[in-house]
Amino acid sequence: MLKEFKEFALRGNMVDLAIGVIIGGAFGGLVNSIVADLLMPVIGLITGGIDFTNLYVQLSGTPVVGDLVAARKAGATIAYGNFVTLAINFLIIAFVLFLVVKLMNRMKNDSEPVVEAPPEVPADVALLAEIRDLLKKG
Repeated sequence: MLKEFKEFALRGNMVDLAIGVIIGGAFGGLVNSIVADLLMPVIGLITGGIDFTNLYVQLSGTPVVGDLVAARKAGATIAYGNFVTLAINFLIIAFVLFLVVKLMNRMKNDSEPVVEAPPEVPADVALLAEIRDLLKKG
């Protein structure tokens, strides 16, 4: 059983998956920084200074204006601004991964020469070639 687990854990796909998860975690932090530090301020400027992280609708409790943390403490709150930020994160990650996969496919296609299989010889031609070879021997 230990041998089977070792084979499973060290299988190429498993190691590739582990590397992908680790790189994905680092990439997620990078994208979060890009969105929070670079894109959201620009989007906030375009939308007139709206800070998406503090957009919410308070459903119950004492109404609190402009502070999401205090609004959550006061009662049920829907923080749709946070959802907008996460949706933008997702779209950026999906687009960047699309570009990475597209680039990798292009590099893979450029590096591998296309080797065409020789055309299949028709049965009658193969039979004639076999007869010719037998006549040469005989």
